[in-house]
Amino acid sequence: MSLQAYKAAASRTETPRELEYRLFGQVTRALMSAAEAHPTDVKTRIDALDWNRRLWTTLATDCSDPDNALAKPMRAQIISISLFVSRHSSAVMRGDEDFGPLIDINRSIMQGLAPTPAAQQAA
Repeated sequence: MSLQAYKAAASRTETPRELEYRLFGQVTRALMSAAEAHPTDVKTRIDALDWNRRLWTTLATDCSDPDNALAKPMRAQIISISLFVSRHSSAVMRGDEDFGPLIDINRSIMQGLAPTPAAQQAA
């Protein structure tokens, strides 16, 4: 089976929650690599920060839609986290902060998105 066919099959079988979990995993790994990159490796650091910021901006934009099915308090929390991620990312780029809080936030979200053992058995 070709790689493209495998990717197509995987995308058809993933639930939105699984897709979000996988995306957060990819972005978080990029942040972790960037955190370990040499400070002069600006491209790696900025690329990871930008990817993470774009992910959170997309989530915030989706949460600002009045037709979003999430409860308003949850939507407000996601928007608040997005604002923090944006500010903290800028501070990391300036060298005033480190990647740790961004990685921790994403890991917390991943824990909430992770499939439960019952859901894994049903699949």
